[in-house]
Amino acid sequence: MLAGFQDLSFEFGARTIVRDATWHIQPSERIGLIGYNGTGKSTLLKVLVGEYQPSGGSVEKGRDVSIGYLHQDLLSFDSNDTILQVALGAFEKVTRLEKEIEVLGKELEIHHEDERLLHEYSNKLHELELLGGYTIHHKTEEVLQGLGFSQIDLQRPYREFSGGWRMRVLLAKMILQQPDLLLLDEPTNHLDLPSIEWLEKYLQHYKGAVVIVSHDKYFLNRMVTKIVELYQQQLHIYNGNYDFYEQEKEMRMDMQQRAFENQQEFIRQQERFIERFRAKASKAAAAQSAMKRLEKLERIEDVTIDRPEIKVNFQIDRIPGKIICNLKNISKAFGPIRILNNADAEINRGDKIALIGANGKGKSTLLRIIAGAETFEGHRNWGHNVEESFYAQHQLEALNLNHTVIDEMKECGSQKTEQELRTLLGCFLFSGDDVEKKIRVLSGGEKARVALAKTIVSKANFLILDEPTNHLDMLSIDLLIEALKRYQGSLVLVSHDRHFISRTANKIWEIENLEIKEFSGAYDEWVEWKERMAKRGNGNHDSSTPAIEVKVKTKVLAGSEKQNQTAKHKDGKKQVNNSAHSNHIAPGKAIPANDKESKKELQKQQRLFQQLEEKIAGLNLQKNSLEELLSSPGIYAEKGKFLKAETDYKKISEELNTANADYEKVFERLMVLEQQLGK
Repeated sequence: MLAGFQDLSFEFGARTIVRDATWHIQPSERIGLIGYNGTGKSTLLKVLVGEYQPSGGSVEKGRDVSIGYLHQDLLSFDSNDTILQVALGAFEKVTRLEKEIEVLGKELEIHHEDERLLHEYSNKLHELELLGGYTIHHKTEEVLQGLGFSQIDLQRPYREFSGGWRMRVLLAKMILQQPDLLLLDEPTNHLDLPSIEWLEKYLQHYKGAVVIVSHDKYFLNRMVTKIVELYQQQLHIYNGNYDFYEQEKEMRMDMQQRAFENQQEFIRQQERFIERFRAKASKAAAAQSAMKRLEKLERIEDVTIDRPEIKVNFQIDRIPGKIICNLKNISKAFGPIRILNNADAEINRGDKIALIGANGKGKSTLLRIIAGAETFEGHRNWGHNVEESFYAQHQLEALNLNHTVIDEMKECGSQKTEQELRTLLGCFLFSGDDVEKKIRVLSGGEKARVALAKTIVSKANFLILDEPTNHLDMLSIDLLIEALKRYQGSLVLVSHDRHFISRTANKIWEIENLEIKEFSGAYDEWVEWKERMAKRGNGNHDSSTPAIEVKVKTKVLAGSEKQNQTAKHKDGKKQVNNSAHSNHIAPGKAIPANDKESKKELQKQQRLFQQLEEKIAGLNLQKNSLEELLSSPGIYAEKGKFLKAETDYKKISEELNTANADYEKVFERLMVLEQQLGK
């Protein structure tokens, strides 16, 4: 055992955090510590490291066990040193040795025949080698770059960086120390997706034990093999990842609820017996015994109190046209740093788009461009009947500081009752008297939750969401996911929460090479496709060419008129040969063994290709006609006509999607065959 609790109890003021809890952390374990916001997870870690003392029981720790603890309070640390120097602080013994060796070296320059100095110098060098001192700079740079820092950043002063980037430096320092037990409190809060993925890979090979507090389900699923839940002042242990925990938790809660109901029935029976016979002399003793039994009875908690059936629903007033927003020739730069250059994109009705990528790529900037909150070059055109609502951190400034939380919600004009608004606020962690707090006294996270709640009741048919899951616990995130899945409008969002993205988005946007690259599919499909393209890129393909480029090209091909297809096909051919193909392209059959068979196969694929071109062209004509019909305001007054047009449109769209997928498969096959035959 590395560390743990034995029959531990702890109170924070008048509130009990945990009672009679036992938990032992073993070497190499991967543990996720979870619980609702405010239950005391971070407090529990502070008890474990000795910052707080328990009121009962004991904190146990193995002899010579080293513990590294990453927590949000570390942001108070400041330094004029470069971030490389700060991270190198992980190797205190090595850096001390280096300074001693430097001093000895200078002395030897003067007293080069001093055998004592030579012997000491030699011993210090040997000790440095044993400690791996010659590789620490390389290791440190590798970790910092993995967490998103450029080579130039490494020499910049620590104090120049924002809070999120400072936390990355301290995280790098922590993992470089390689303690026996690593405690990480919300480590993904300040990381972008590439950095989260790098951290996952690093921790998967970490030799020590790791305890992670996180609201990121995706991260927990990939990282942990045990879940410890702080629930109803007890620690409940589940031997599995987060998915296993959810299944097992549901079973345990059902069992607990049945036990609670049985106990309540027993209590009612005993109370009726006591009430009936306490006044009778012959039964008084029995009644007294029953009262004692009830007093000693260990009460089972009611699960339904802790697991309320809450639903969050978005409502829309008007149905928009087919096109929500069209971006044409969009360019944006901040001084010498260019974000977009003549980029095109289109958001259609029903699109739920996740904009992903590394920090600094311009994701939030693109959201602001779409929302009209950022200057740009080019054209942004709204579709018919579009009513947008933009949620971002800067929206906090629009809150009326003199309002209470409930008053601010009433100002939205949603026509919801006060009780409905209170229920909604409960989903965003405002319970009871919290709704009567003034906006001015709320923390930044609390203000963000109010702004998000206002977005939900806006009745907009197009949502623009910038990191909506920040400051939410898992229950609130799940409620938001379910609400967005039922939402009948369109949306584009930025989030680093992969579980959230995978459950809400049906398209992925990525800013690459100053363009907006679109992938039609869910996040998990996109990840699979990227991995497949990376493997191919390590083979015969040119991995320097962005793999996603082909997807853009084939998407243009599939949606074009027939007369333009040949030219665009030729334009796209080079892209296919240099990179890779869409996620929807299945691996082709094995290439025939000789040229004769290859030529037959080529002719077959050419016929299929021509047939699909004609089919797609016809479907596009039908689709365009229906789009024109649906964009006409008059159709919405004729319900029967509108419903038929909607049904026909959905049918045509499904057929077109299938045809496009087949087209891409055949297109890939053609390119492989033509390459083989030297066409």
